[in-house]
Amino acid sequence: MSTSDISQQSMHSVEEALDLLLSNVRPITDIESVHTMQTLGRVLAEARYSRINVPPADNSAMDGYAVASRDIMPEASGKKEIKLPVSQRITAGRAGNPLVPGTAARIFTGAPVPLGADTVVMQEYCRLDEDGMVTIQTPVTPGVNVRYAGEDITKDDQILAAGTKMAPQHMGLAASTGLEELPVYRRLRVAVFCTGNELVEPGQPLKSGEIYNSNRYTLVGFLTALGCEVVDIGIVRDDLETTQEALLTAAEQADLIITSGGVSVGDEDYVKIAVNRLGQIEMWKIAIKPGKPLAFGNVRSIPIIGLPGNPVSLFVTFCLFARPFILRLQGMKDVKPKSISAVADFEWPAANKRRQFLRGKLNGAGNGNATIKIYPHQGSGVLTSTGWADGLAVIPENRAVKRGDTMNFLPFSELLS
Repeated sequence: MSTSDISQQSMHSVEEALDLLLSNVRPITDIESVHTMQTLGRVLAEARYSRINVPPADNSAMDGYAVASRDIMPEASGKKEIKLPVSQRITAGRAGNPLVPGTAARIFTGAPVPLGADTVVMQEYCRLDEDGMVTIQTPVTPGVNVRYAGEDITKDDQILAAGTKMAPQHMGLAASTGLEELPVYRRLRVAVFCTGNELVEPGQPLKSGEIYNSNRYTLVGFLTALGCEVVDIGIVRDDLETTQEALLTAAEQADLIITSGGVSVGDEDYVKIAVNRLGQIEMWKIAIKPGKPLAFGNVRSIPIIGLPGNPVSLFVTFCLFARPFILRLQGMKDVKPKSISAVADFEWPAANKRRQFLRGKLNGAGNGNATIKIYPHQGSGVLTSTGWADGLAVIPENRAVKRGDTMNFLPFSELLS
């Protein structure tokens, strides 16, 4: 696609843009076996099945006394209290003997219920007498306080589906069935660089016209949270040849290239021109605010997402487009963020032909009962708005907002990991 063709591209809707990106994903296929303790944030490559029942045997859910319910039912004696001799003591990790009929076994949480017993009476409802007898002081339902073998997981059950992004609960679930290692996709390698003659790294003194390079830190933070291996190329000056060299270096080392800046229409914006010389631009403009200029294409068959240089524009477009693309590359299937319904606690009278994403804060419960406040300054360079907010309030195309209107809200919990 020529430079003139790029400039004539019409704006894609949010849905069109995301569908285009996701249709071009070629997920990584390299698999490695990793200790379960090290799988946090990794994507499971193959479904896992349990080799055992969980729990492996009937066990007690409480400290108390294991009994046969037939020995303590009211009709057994016609009395409100039942006295039974204590025949054994069973602690967690130790298998007891079969229960002697007409007796009780002192038992502790997690201990195997002995053969012949079918009920555990909580110790709060029992009294141990000096003669070694236990008095059961309450009516008891048969089977109460017993966790049965296979109650949680049955042998051969699927416990984790392929494509699961491992969270702490998944790690615990795998460990509960004895899985020491899990097959996961290798970490995605993402090369990043930021363009701009005005950029300076923190720690350096600023000269006139210079600014600190916040985008590098935002990008590395995003990618680290997503479990990527970051190839950090740093700052690339506004020069076509330098930009091309940086793109080629990135393409040699990574599965994906992400850049900031250089994708708009200025005379010093070289990223999209360089991409088109080395590969192809598939998309350039999206009908959103902030963040209209977003380049997507490839360099030497390596996909590239060129994000805008304004800090908030970069933040929003990464959340909406780069993150789902990365998750799909990592092997996940469900990658689109889920919004919640809330009520506007603000006025936004200026309708826009582009979909707007305002930095907002949710107050109260979700699903229509919460209200949204927005940061007072919504400029694309106001990075403080992203630190104050806990999500994005979504204003559809060509719509104004009145206080009390119902609208969609994308919480950062759906966008930042």
